[in-house]
Order: sequence, then C-alpha cells, then structure tokens
Amino acid sequence: MTEFLVKIADERGHLAQQVEHGYSESEVRERFVQQGYLVYWVKPRGLLAAGKLQTSGRKVKQSQFVIFNQQFLTLIKAGLPILHSLDLLIKRQKDRNLRTLLQNVRDRVKSGELLSDAFAAQHVFPKLYTTTLLAGEKSGNMEEVLSRFIAFQRLAMTFKKKLAVSLVYPTLLVTVVLCMSVFLVTYVVPQFAKLFENINAQLPPLTVFMLAVGTNAQKYLPFAAVGLIVLLAVFWRWKSSDRGAAAVDRVMLKLPVFGDIWLKYQVANFSRMLSTLLSGGMPLVPSLETAGGSMSSRIVLNGIMDAAVRVREGQTLAGSLEQQKMFPDLSVEMIEVGESTGALPAMLNSVAEFYEEDVQTALGAAMALIEPVILIFMAVFVGGVLISLYMPIFSLGSSIH
Repeated sequence: MTEFLVKIADERGHLAQQVEHGYSESEVRERFVQQGYLVYWVKPRGLLAAGKLQTSGRKVKQSQFVIFNQQFLTLIKAGLPILHSLDLLIKRQKDRNLRTLLQNVRDRVKSGELLSDAFAAQHVFPKLYTTTLLAGEKSGNMEEVLSRFIAFQRLAMTFKKKLAVSLVYPTLLVTVVLCMSVFLVTYVVPQFAKLFENINAQLPPLTVFMLAVGTNAQKYLPFAAVGLIVLLAVFWRWKSSDRGAAAVDRVMLKLPVFGDIWLKYQVANFSRMLSTLLSGGMPLVPSLETAGGSMSSRIVLNGIMDAAVRVREGQTLAGSLEQQKMFPDLSVEMIEVGESTGALPAMLNSVAEFYEEDVQTALGAAMALIEPVILIFMAVFVGGVLISLYMPIFSLGSSIH
C-alpha cells in the first residue's frame, strides 16, 4: 500500500488535510466519497509522487488527442473490442509520447483495470476525459459520451484559436516596442554620449538626463537581466502555490476590462464542461467537482468547490453559485431557468455560447483600443529620445551661423 495526501471537506464545508494509505488514488478517493466527504484532491507521497511529477511532464497535444479519440470512437462504433481498438491505434500512432502512454493504458486494461482508471493513471490526460470515460462505463454508452467529449474538445480548440488570433498582432506590437526601446536606450543613447564627450558644449538638461539613463542602462543591463530572470522564477514558483495563485487571480479579476473578460472566459469553460459531463450521465455533484477542478482560476475553482458542498447539502446549483458572489447575474439566472425546467445541460450550453461570443467581442474591442495606445506610446517615447539627442546638435549648428 502507498501513502496518499488527501484534502477533503465535510458536509459543513470544513477543510481537512491528512495522510491515508491505499492502493491507488481512485480507491482512496472513492473511500472518502462513500463516507460523504467532498474530495478536493488525492496526491501520492514519497517516491511515487516524484514519479508522478516526471510522468506529468509528458504532455499530449490537444489536436493529437482529439484525432486519437475520433479514431477510437470510429473503431468502437464498428464493433471492435476496446483492447483490439487500442492495439490498432498504437500501431498507427506516430507520436512516440502518446504511443508510450497508450501502451501503458493497453497493458493496464489487459490486466483488468477499467479504461477510465488506466487513462487516469497516466497523470497526463484531463480529468474531464477520465470522468467522461467513467460515465460511459457506468452507463454502458461509451459511444455517446466519447462523441460529446470530442464535440467539446473541438469547440474548445476553435474558441482558443480565435482568441489566439486576436492576440497575435498586439503581442507582436508590444514585443517590437520593447525591443526598440531597449535598443535605443542601451545602444543608441550611449553612442551619442561618446560623441558629446568630444564636444565641449553645455548640453540641455533633457539631454543630460537621457545620456545618464542610457549610460547606466548599458552598464547595468546584464545585472538587470539576471535579476529579472530570478524575479520571474521566484514569481512563477510563488504563483504555483495556493496562496500565490489566489492572489494573482484576485489581481486579474480586478483589472479594468480584462478582469471581466477573464471571468467570463472561466464561466464559459465551466458551463461547457459541466454540460458535457451532465449530458454523459454523471451526477451533478461529481460533475461540479470535475468541472471545477479543471478551472485555471484558483478563485473560481474554490468558488465552484464551495458551491458543490452546498449542492451536496441540498441547495440548488443556481443558489449555490449566487452565494459565491462571483458568477455574473445573467449566468446564474439562466442556470436557474435550466434547473426549474429540467433542461440544465442545454441551458449550460447556451450560457457557454453566450459568454464565448461575449469574450470574443470584448477582447476584440479591447485590442482595438490598445493598439493605438501602444502606437502613441511608441511615437512619444521614440520622439522624446530623438529630440533629447539632437537638441545639442541643432544648438551647435545655430551657434556656428
């Protein structure tokens, strides 16, 4: 048996963290769920935990995973057994990483493990996928749940691609502005400083200030670069902690314009995932836990987990989410309508579609506003540097006449 670190919450919402012995993560999780606890996560300790971290580094591309599932679904629909289907896909899989993972899955299934447990044991595939497989195994309708997961993945990929395309030009513009600014300050300005050293003329205060900035920037640039790298490394590690992630999320959610976009993006993802899980036959509370655990925002994740505790106690989903004072009012109202009419999965899809479109529109408007601001900043900065450098030359030319 192995030691596992377990974080749970009781029916009153009191959090606890303890060490438990078990044979697998799923076995320990199921044990606490049967006792009525809400399980946040189960993590192995010791050598197994180190092995898990190494395994989790082998990421699978989302596009390749969608293609695999599409082929897997086609083979299952054709009536082939799961083991035979996995064997065929392993032989045709060109990506070594994914092929190795699938071989391990095949071996585990052959030894008697459930398909969902075999994929979960890889610590690479999303929990949404393993939960979907579990729902298919329990309901006996693997084809339908796989079809829903593939549809969800395609929609998610399309949405992410649209967001990425809208961010390409602003990102490129900011990069060019930063590179140009560093080049001007650390190279061009010091060259002018050498030129003015040979001219015994009184320089304007603006020129003196700019020359001092450029000379010091060139001198301390290596130290500043090393310091920045260390600072980023420390920040990244702090951000990975619960406290750091929550602090970063609070700052992001309070940002003007972008905070609202970030929250709506999280709501859209949550609604789409929850709809997919509920449509696959999963109960509401486990679906909430799975969808909440997939959130990239720690504050949203904690809010959904708290809502799951309240739903387990008998409250409605809409009322539980409303008490978090985080979700937009419109989304809560639409979910309430879905609960009262018995069409919650369909209403959640509508919520996701509405906020996905809203995010794209708001992000496009924000980018359209930011681009001219960046251009104006670049013009003012570059113009100010050039004017400060050429003012002494102009004054010398006028004095010669």
